[in-house]
Amino acid sequence: MKAILKKILVGDANIDVALLALRVMAAVALLKAHGLPKLLNIQDAMAHIPDPLGFGSTFSTYYAIFANVFCALFVAFGFFTRVSALFIISLTLTGLFVVHLTDPANLQDTPLIYSIVFGFIAYVGAGKYSIDYKIFKSQK
Repeated sequence: MKAILKKILVGDANIDVALLALRVMAAVALLKAHGLPKLLNIQDAMAHIPDPLGFGSTFSTYYAIFANVFCALFVAFGFFTRVSALFIISLTLTGLFVVHLTDPANLQDTPLIYSIVFGFIAYVGAGKYSIDYKIFKSQK
């Protein structure tokens, strides 16, 4: 029992497994809550997605779909992880600082949390259990 507690409390963590779990869970959450609803009903998404930067509602909608669906899938599989996470962050930070800036905290928390999580992923990378590692490990 003491050995089990010691392993849990002070044992070495497998960072690569933790990064895999974080990547997959964050990407699935983003895809399920934001990506698929937009992808499955593009016309409704165009009517509801704001155009905070003035690029037009069509561009804003397709960019949101690109970030929330395709970049989320890339992050989950660990493929071009850092770049994909940066696309997601650009969308979530725009939502936080432009769209929801004056909203109450309970509306700002979702883009804030996504920005923190995908910012962490962009900073540390995909880890060992990723397509990026398989492609680029020989180049180190």
